[in-house]
Amino acid sequence: QVQLVESGGGLVQPGESLRLSCTASGTYFSINAMGWYRQAPGKQRELVATITSGGSTNYADSVKGRFAISRDNAKNTVYLQMNSLKSEDTAVYYCNAFAKLTPTLSRPYWGQGTQVTVSS
Repeated sequence: QVQLVESGGGLVQPGESLRLSCTASGTYFSINAMGWYRQAPGKQRELVATITSGGSTNYADSVKGRFAISRDNAKNTVYLQMNSLKSEDTAVYYCNAFAKLTPTLSRPYWGQGTQVTVSS
């Protein structure tokens, strides 16, 4: 199985920055795409950003130009650098990873979530 451990959430003021980290561990052949999703109170979980093992990225329109996703394949870790944070970025942020468990089987896994609160 695969475990995802997130860190880096917290309380910041509007305009400030935070960096989230998520590290995968367990038994698998490889970690393919990784990403970050978020869920605000009363709303559905939404995509924030994804990155493939080759480094191709995708962002939600609401975070383009402010957030940057990156990964260290040697450490099986994905990062989310969040700049110019706004109150509407307040949410629980979840790490997601697709792990190749066997040559023919891949499964998605989720972290436990980390709270990001942007408030003055």
